[in-house]
Amino acid sequence: MEVDEVKALLAAEFPEAEVDASTDGYHFEVAVITDQFEGLNAVKRQQAVYKALNAQIQDGSIHAVKIKALTPAEAG
Repeated sequence: MEVDEVKALLAAEFPEAEVDASTDGYHFEVAVITDQFEGLNAVKRQQAVYKALNAQIQDGSIHAVKIKALTPAEAG
């Protein structure tokens, strides 16, 4: 799975978000900054990001994901 594919999946789930991603091949680091996270705790935010990537995690295209899920205010 390519970084652009991961970004596209996240952008589809979070259309108003600022999305970034990087990988070493199997392990991805993603950052999603959106107002949609306002009022959600860290677990709910991570669950929302995992939802967008779940099929790729299930089929092994993505081995592991490190998530940064912030509101614009938190991102500074």
